[in-house]
This record gives sequence, C-alpha cells and structure tokens, in this order.
Amino acid sequence: MASRDDIMIEITPQVLLKAYSCGIFPMAESADDPALYWIEPQHRGILPLNSVHVPRRLARTVRQGALRVSIDTNYEGVIEGCAAERAGRRSTWINSRIRSLYRDLFRLGHCHTVEVWDGDRLVGGLYGVALGGVFFGESMFSYVRDASKIALVHLVGRLIGGGFTLLDTQFVTDHLRQFGTIEIERDDFHRHLDHALGQTADFMRVPLNASGAAILDIIEKAQGKLR
Repeated sequence: MASRDDIMIEITPQVLLKAYSCGIFPMAESADDPALYWIEPQHRGILPLNSVHVPRRLARTVRQGALRVSIDTNYEGVIEGCAAERAGRRSTWINSRIRSLYRDLFRLGHCHTVEVWDGDRLVGGLYGVALGGVFFGESMFSYVRDASKIALVHLVGRLIGGGFTLLDTQFVTDHLRQFGTIEIERDDFHRHLDHALGQTADFMRVPLNASGAAILDIIEKAQGKLR
C-alpha cells in the first residue's frame, strides 16, 4: 500500500515517528521528486533477533576487525552513501526531504548510523530509526566487500545488547536473507510492532568502542536466551 503525500503538508519528525509506530514509512519516487510516498507493505521483512545467522567467513572478518566500526559519527556520509548511484541502480528514493527529516531525527536521538571505515575512508554503513524496542532499518551501502554486512552484524549485536526485540528490514533481499531475514504478513508485523513499542531499549547500552569479537559474543550468547 502506498499513498502520495500532499507536498504542501509539513512532515515533522514527530509525524514521522508516529507513522513508524503505525507501521508506515516514507519513500520518494526519485531523488528529484519532492513528494513522499507513505508505504505499508502487505508483506514485511523482519530479521528475528533470536535466530540471526552470521556466515562463518563473515564472522571471521568481523572478529579480525580490519575495518573499523563507529556509531553515530557521520550521518551525512552515511546518507550520502545510501543515496549514491550504484551498479544496477541509477536512481535513489532518498530525496532532499528524506535527508532533512532523518537529519532532524538524528539530532533528536532517534535516527542512528553505523559507519565502517578503512583508515579514514568511509567504506560502508547503514542508518535507521529506533523507537521503543524497535529498530526500523532504512538503508545500507558498501564501497568495499563486506562493509555493509559488517555494519549489519554490529547493528544486530547492539540491538540485542540494548534490549531491542524487533528489527524491521521493510523488505527481504538476498543480501538480508542470508542473515535469517523472513517475510511476514502485515497483521503479524503489527502484533510484533505493538509488543516491541512497549519495550524499553537503549541503542547506546553496548559500548561505542565494542570490538567485532565482543559484538559476535553478544549475538552468540543471546541466541539460546532469546529462543
């Protein structure tokens, strides 16, 4: 389901958070289109935090820590990376209104970024919105192999460690499916959403300098407890 907003209506960060709490999120037709579409898919992607699968080779890469990971240090770099053209995709749904709205949410502490660095170069990352015990994943990007996957693993560990109970991926892709992402009906999603919104979670509970090894330990130790 999608509905186009009236471009004269002001969408504030508070309106955006209310939309998320109702299971709705915005997208633009293209970077040049000033309007937003409100999206509520019939089938929703979620990554169950009690059954996340980290491929063995990726786990080794995360544990080795050759690429440095930071949290909430470069919103502009992450949004630019997510909006950039890439192979097989010449346009983006991230327009100027999206950039501005999520920048406001970032300043309010609801939007978070995970950045992956090779030295001083930002090579991957992701961003999303935290509300109650839900993290709504928005977009990710990668300029080098595994960078976005490393960001996702760090995100998952941080969510588990912070007491989150729902990771909304919106849709299911091959990239996400390898981690255990599943597709559920809209009504099922709303039941998960209502429960998770009532939870108290803290995105910053896991130390900002947590190593890849520490993040993997959080994920591995939590599997049995969360089942």
